[in-house]
Amino acid sequence: MRKTTDLDGIRIFVAAAEAGTFSAAAAHLQLPASTISRSLTRLEKHLDLLLMRRSQRGLTLTDAGKEYLVSCKRALRLLREGRELLDKHRTSPSGLLRIACPITMARDLIAPLLSKFMEAFPDLRVELETYSSRFDQEPKEDIDVFFKVRAPNDSSRRVRSYPGVARGLFASRRYVLTAGKPAGPAELTSHRCIGSGRWTLSNGGKTVTPDLAPRVVTDDPLVHRQLVLDGAGIAILPLYIALDPAIAKRLAPILPGWQPKPVVPCALYSDSSRLTPKVKVFLDFIRKYLGTDLDPRLRGTKARDCFTAAKRGSPASQ
Repeated sequence: MRKTTDLDGIRIFVAAAEAGTFSAAAAHLQLPASTISRSLTRLEKHLDLLLMRRSQRGLTLTDAGKEYLVSCKRALRLLREGRELLDKHRTSPSGLLRIACPITMARDLIAPLLSKFMEAFPDLRVELETYSSRFDQEPKEDIDVFFKVRAPNDSSRRVRSYPGVARGLFASRRYVLTAGKPAGPAELTSHRCIGSGRWTLSNGGKTVTPDLAPRVVTDDPLVHRQLVLDGAGIAILPLYIALDPAIAKRLAPILPGWQPKPVVPCALYSDSSRLTPKVKVFLDFIRKYLGTDLDPRLRGTKARDCFTAAKRGSPASQ
């Protein structure tokens, strides 16, 4: 099988033909003159044709070399135009971007930012698919970016983690007046609790998982907030909700020394998608907001009070 021509060799040939000498081509390409000479020799050997005659006066193209130079310059121009076209796609991507995320994330985070994103990238269309916050939910093949409220233990897709959502236990002041406060996690079993799944609470090096039977089972934090404000019981609330000045005065912290696990959201995308302009610009855009002081979920509070640092460092999280 005939070997393909080395693109660097073609570029060096064109530079040498235009410069007229090895030394001038070397200065232009910032390469040693010996490298220019060896590259040209390899190209001629590969083509089985003499392209240039060498002399003390410089380089002279043969007839074959003149014809080949025209073709090479045309090919390099087409490659440059192709690269410029790709650069345009990188800075101004187009097409359909398919995003899937939990309903709460779509409502509280993605929707408030979507108009800004669409304004920044007017040639993109977005399809937003929502789902309930099941932790084992897996993305469909046609989804470009799939958000989860907790990072998977393992995934065939690349994972980009974001700052975690700090949480705490809260009840309304009215509930506390009538039912009191638990003195420890074990006393939560005698209180009306609202939420879903098992509650894992940590205090320093201690971790406990109370055996609770929630009075109301739901995983929507806004539903939790409303039920708490209505005096229905104790719930785990994200701190960006609990510290909202509009409602913070109506809430009472419960067991403040015991912290629920933060929820660490992440975005999953296929390994090939990391070079897709539409995926890259969206992930870069979201990263400027999610878990920062620009996060639309914040209402008069600071990111440092409501979010934990994202776990980064592994290749899969970049």
